[in-house]
Amino acid sequence: MQVLVNIDVADLDRAVSFYHDALGLQHARTLFEGTVAEMLGTCCRLYLIEHAEGEAATASQQAIRDYGRPWTPVHLDFVVDGIATACEQAVAAGAHQETPIRDFPWGELVTLSDPFGNGLCLIQFPGEPYE
Repeated sequence: MQVLVNIDVADLDRAVSFYHDALGLQHARTLFEGTVAEMLGTCCRLYLIEHAEGEAATASQQAIRDYGRPWTPVHLDFVVDGIATACEQAVAAGAHQETPIRDFPWGELVTLSDPFGNGLCLIQFPGEPYE
C-alpha cells in the first residue's frame, strides 16, 4: 500500500517554492492543467493542490476553504538533521513558527505552519524515531 499526501494551497507557484526552499523537496512535475504539483524528497509523494479560498471543500458544499490557521488532527512531521537550521530555513521561506524548539526524552520538536495555514512539525531524533 502507498500513502500519498495531498495539501491544499491557494497559490501553487508559491507553495512549490515554499516546500522546496523550506524543506528541500523537489518539484517533479505539474499535473491537471497546472493545478497540482508533485513534490519528491520524502518517503511518500506529496501533492500540492491549488484551490481558491472560498471554494467548496466538500461535495456537499457544507465546508468552505479557508486558509487561516485551522486546527486539524492530521498534520505532517518532517524528520530533519539539525532542527535549529531546518527551522531557520523554513521560517526564511515563509513558515510561521508557532512554538519554540522543545526538548523531549525522544528528541526535539518545533511546530510551524506553511504560508497557507497548514500545520507541520520539524522533528530531530537522536536515534530511531520515538526510541
